[in-house]
Amino acid sequence: MRIGIIGTGAVARTLAAKLVSLGHQVTLGSRSRDNAAATEWAHQAGPYGHAGTYPDAADFGELVINATAGTVSLQALRLAGADRLAGKVLVDVSNPLVFAPDGEVTLDPVNSDSIGEQIQREFPDTRVVKALNTLSAPLMVDPGRVPGAHNLFIAGEDPEAKARVRELLGEFGWPAEVVVDLGGISAARSTEMLMPFWLNMMRHVGHTDFNYSFKIAE
Repeated sequence: MRIGIIGTGAVARTLAAKLVSLGHQVTLGSRSRDNAAATEWAHQAGPYGHAGTYPDAADFGELVINATAGTVSLQALRLAGADRLAGKVLVDVSNPLVFAPDGEVTLDPVNSDSIGEQIQREFPDTRVVKALNTLSAPLMVDPGRVPGAHNLFIAGEDPEAKARVRELLGEFGWPAEVVVDLGGISAARSTEMLMPFWLNMMRHVGHTDFNYSFKIAE
C-alpha cells in the first residue's frame, strides 16, 4: 500500500520505519522539501521510503496518517490540501497537548471538542479514524514491549475506514480482540483526554512501555 505521513517527528518516523519494514511504500511529508529529518529518514529507508512536502504525502498515500502535533494539525492538513485528502482514510494519531513554561500540560481543544472532530469537520470528504494516540511511538508498532493483553482504541464515523485501520493495526501486531471501537469521532475527546494522565504515569513508572488494559465483569 502507498501511505503518506503528515509530519516528520519521532512518531512519524517510527510509524514510517515500521510500514516500510512491512513492505509498504511511504512518503514522509514536511513543510519544506529540504527537511533534514525527512531526507535522512528516506535515505536510510531504502527504495520504499520517500521524502516530500505535506501535499506530496497526501497525494501519494492511498491511506494518510496525521502524525503532527495536535496544536498544528489543522494547519498542516490545510497545507496538504483537502482535494488530496478527499475520499481517503486519514488516521489521526495526534494529541492537542499545550506545554506551559512551568511544565504544566493542558489540552486545546478539550472536553466539548477534540482535534479528531475538528479535522473531520474541516475535511468532511475525508474518512477520519482516531487511533494510536494513547501510547508511545515504539509501542504503537511493537505491542510486545508490554507483556500480556492490552488495549487500543479507535473512533470514527466510517465503518469501512475503521476496518481498514484495524487491518493495519493487525500488521503492527495488535490482535483484533484488543482493538476497542468506541464509536463515532466524538469519542476522540476521551482518548485525547487520557494524555495528561499518560504523562503522569510516565513520570511515575520512569519509562513509556506501559498501556491500558481493562476487563469486563461476567
